[in-house]
Amino acid sequence: MIQASKRQLATILVLGLLLAGCASESTRPEASAPGTEQSGKVTEVEKRALERWGYLINHQAEKAYDLLSPGFRATKSREIYASEMNNRPIQWTKVHTYSQSCEKPDVCLLYLQIDADTAMPGVSSKVPAMGFVAETWIKTRGKWYYLPDAKVPTGGK
Repeated sequence: MIQASKRQLATILVLGLLLAGCASESTRPEASAPGTEQSGKVTEVEKRALERWGYLINHQAEKAYDLLSPGFRATKSREIYASEMNNRPIQWTKVHTYSQSCEKPDVCLLYLQIDADTAMPGVSSKVPAMGFVAETWIKTRGKWYYLPDAKVPTGGK
């Protein structure tokens, strides 16, 4: 009986995530690199974000580290970051950009859809899931960098 309840919960969770994805106004554009997708004209900040997510999808967080803001890199070593990101229980499979807001020339808020496979209690195989994230990117010395743990989106009003 408990197994059935966990399966039902997993099914409801996945259906809710899928419905949330359908409710968004995004479309699934053509893929540009394995595991990454974007629509229309690609901005430099989108290229950098998709590059970072491509590394994470391929379990190459040590390369994604170089796309983190210099200030964040000063607080965490490449080895620790790579270990934390590469050993997560969730396996990211695709990323899609669907919107960005760059109200300042050196700050952008990038909205992404992340597809993943995850282990669920009571389910023998990995369950596909989808989530949405807003990432803050800052331009420093002419290059865009991801600013992790931005408490308040710095690109908004």
